[in-house]
Amino acid sequence: MQVILLERVAKLGQMGDVVDVKAGYARNFLLRQGKALTASKENVAHFEAQKAQLEARNLETKQEAEALAEKLDGQQFIIIRSASDGGNLYGSVTPRDAAEAATEEGFSVDRKQVVVRAPIKELGVHTVDVVLHPEVTAAIELNVARSPEEAELQASGKSIQELAAEEEAQAEFEVSQLFDEIGAAGNEDDEGPVAEAAEGDEE
Repeated sequence: MQVILLERVAKLGQMGDVVDVKAGYARNFLLRQGKALTASKENVAHFEAQKAQLEARNLETKQEAEALAEKLDGQQFIIIRSASDGGNLYGSVTPRDAAEAATEEGFSVDRKQVVVRAPIKELGVHTVDVVLHPEVTAAIELNVARSPEEAELQASGKSIQELAAEEEAQAEFEVSQLFDEIGAAGNEDDEGPVAEAAEGDEE
């Protein structure tokens, strides 16, 4: 099925291009979302007549998107979730979660604009894309943690595995110190009578 694109569509073409696509993709996505028109003679003529207007509107929305992208790009948003000791989430973080976290911080982001390339199913800092315009994308970070304190530690660059290893090492260190102290106290008790006996022998 041939359609004429009303805006740039990734991996398909630029505004004004007439492209061949599957009928289902055209009906369910391109036509429904106003990204294209069926490439009939009437529609092509209509597009040519409206082209300058469409390009001007596209440029305006692109500039607005670029201004937002400048502020949004590189931002980190905290998402608090329940997880196992190993850092696996009970569920996953969705585009809706990302959009809500960004919106709470004052950015106008819709879940349809968020692109999560791989399911987020564990604690840590994950990068996702926000498509603000067909030609403008910003990258944001989602800091998924069990508590604000944990999020703060993750933001400093430590992974949940490193944090768990540090806690384990600290616990082991405290246990070994305790045994050392018990051992040292035992040695002192043992040395007492021996030292006194040695002093007695010298007399």
